[in-house]
Amino acid sequence: VVSAQSFENFLHTKFLGHKRFSIEGGESLIRLLATLADTGAALGVVEMVLGMAHRGRLNVLAHTMAKPYTQIFSEFEGTIPDQGIHGSGDVKYHLGYSNDHRTPDGQTIHISLSPNPSHLELVNPVVEGLVFAKQAAKRDVQCGQVVPVLIHGDASFTGQGVITETLCLCQLNGFDTGGTVHVIVNNQIGFT
Repeated sequence: VVSAQSFENFLHTKFLGHKRFSIEGGESLIRLLATLADTGAALGVVEMVLGMAHRGRLNVLAHTMAKPYTQIFSEFEGTIPDQGIHGSGDVKYHLGYSNDHRTPDGQTIHISLSPNPSHLELVNPVVEGLVFAKQAAKRDVQCGQVVPVLIHGDASFTGQGVITETLCLCQLNGFDTGGTVHVIVNNQIGFT
């Protein structure tokens, strides 16, 4: 939590006026995601696929995904190395990332954060589809190796229809991922 707050303070001071969609008020999310990864790995989960909108995303990239600070700061400064003819075409709080997380007992779990170029939670059904495909590729019929984790803002959970529609997917044959961890972050802002 301290590193999450320090990161936000640094970004606010160093990149004054830049959009950053702070995690302020929801710093405990970072600890919760680490606990989910550690517990999941102990239960045989080999991969977690995360989906979230903008708020808190940079902090999750830095402290859950272990995306290097230098890379995040380069994206703020617009000095990202050339990524070829197509490039990323996006801004720092839309980007995805994946990395292996090492648990305290030495296990490894792969965590990926899906890109989301929207304030809306349109990434939710995308994450469910990714997880379903990964489970099928691994022949994970028990749905215990790859787990979807969706992070919602407090107001968006009740205010956006795409969330309800995604919840209903689990009742359709061919769409069930065996369950999804839903985290609602109440950072007292109320954005949808």
